[in-house]
Amino acid sequence: MSHVTTSSVTSTVSPWPAPIATAPVRGVVRVPGSKSMTNRALLLAALSGGAAAVRGVPAARDTTLMLGALAALGVPVVLEGTTALVGHHDGLRGGGVVDCGLAGTVMRFVPPAAALAPGPVRFDGDTRARERPMSTVLEALRALGCAVDGDALPFVVHGRGSVPGGVVTLDASESSQFVSGLLLSAARYDNGVTVRHRAVSGEPVPSLPHVEMTVAMLRGAGVAVEALDPHTWRVEPGSVAVRDWEVEPDLSNASVFLAAAAVTEGSVTVPGWPARTTQAGDAIRSILELMGCATVLSGNGLSVRGPAELSGVDVDLHDVGELTPTVAALAALASSPSRLRGVAHLRGHETDRLAALAAEITALGGSATETADGLVIRPARLAGGLWRAHADHRMATAGAILGLVVPGVVVDDIRATSKTLPDFPGTWTAMLAGAVG
Repeated sequence: MSHVTTSSVTSTVSPWPAPIATAPVRGVVRVPGSKSMTNRALLLAALSGGAAAVRGVPAARDTTLMLGALAALGVPVVLEGTTALVGHHDGLRGGGVVDCGLAGTVMRFVPPAAALAPGPVRFDGDTRARERPMSTVLEALRALGCAVDGDALPFVVHGRGSVPGGVVTLDASESSQFVSGLLLSAARYDNGVTVRHRAVSGEPVPSLPHVEMTVAMLRGAGVAVEALDPHTWRVEPGSVAVRDWEVEPDLSNASVFLAAAAVTEGSVTVPGWPARTTQAGDAIRSILELMGCATVLSGNGLSVRGPAELSGVDVDLHDVGELTPTVAALAALASSPSRLRGVAHLRGHETDRLAALAAEITALGGSATETADGLVIRPARLAGGLWRAHADHRMATAGAILGLVVPGVVVDDIRATSKTLPDFPGTWTAMLAGAVG
């Protein structure tokens, strides 16, 4: 049994020679739980005030940061293996400091909850986190009756024990987390919350499956929530039910291992793949099929078999932007051009993912060009070299995919993967050895 602690120390840079596959990759890879589901479940358990268990918690930095954030708000939390036990409490407590690290789910989900705690709560995080968009959610909190100092990390939420709530209009075109963060705590606000997305550019909310996940989990906790139209959500005031949660495998992280099969003419199975899910990562199935892979979803999980040659793809990733680095790596190895569209919002993620992908693919001899809302990637002969992760877990795993078939790729900071994937290097190496169970 371990009590939760958190630290603002970022990952130590650790250059990693990406292992090359000398034969088709074949294996079964069990993927840890979804960070997105875990952090929503943990926050809902805390808002319920009762004793609840969240099972399937990954040993990832983002989830550790969320556990630490709840502890900073006075919520009793104990981690036993992959189960988080959230204890009964009489309400959230102010006066603490929340370390957001680089976790968007912490910096955007926890402030609306902190507004319910009497007393100030200070938020800070990694250097890059201080550059990530935050003003949208903080301005929304002010409009709903909260007092907030600052417009980006570090900032302070001055809780009064309650929040009036009401109707708020915001531009969530940079991140669906702005919507989800407000909805998750909205039932505890005096008048509930109605969130209206109105973008000056006319862009819809990106990564809508994440909002759908939030809505589904709120309903699972007995909260009355309704999508009034594609851009408006209403949460009625009320309690959050006390319940236990089971977390699904992280399908976006699983996509990286399936990509190993795709680029090596191999076969990889991920057990526990749900038949129905709100996870955006499920879209990797159709994308891999478009690129020439064979996929089979059965009681054993999702199995992917790679083709002799990958085809390029023209695909809108607006709703599944987190898959972009994996798809970009596949596209860089394809035999025909690819166009990845609808992901301008990725410029505000852990790094500017579009600029980073274009730069790193080009550095290996590839052809990748930024567009207004994505990338165009053309066939080219790749060579080994340094692949910079930009402190971004999905950039690091994209480098690992390329390294399977391009000798000499070195990922400069593989420990960035610890954000959502515990011991990625060990799991990757074991998969290549056929020893993952």
